[in-house]
Amino acid sequence: MTEDWQLDVESRLCIGSGVCASAAPHHFTLDSTRRSRPTAAHVTPDDRVLNAAFTCPVEAISVVERSTGLTLFPEEEERQ
Repeated sequence: MTEDWQLDVESRLCIGSGVCASAAPHHFTLDSTRRSRPTAAHVTPDDRVLNAAFTCPVEAISVVERSTGLTLFPEEEERQ
């Protein structure tokens, strides 16, 4: 069984910086309102996804390991 991650972008937090789309263009895109969206809800683990989440200036991206429900980013105490 292949492990995968669930991606989500909280649109009310997103400021449309485009950092995520630059860091992981196969996984994130900006919509017509310049809000980030994952290109797929579930992805194969990829360090570029974690880098995109880590570099998001407002921590709008969450990455969750689907099989365990473990939040890989952001750490729970970090999210405001």
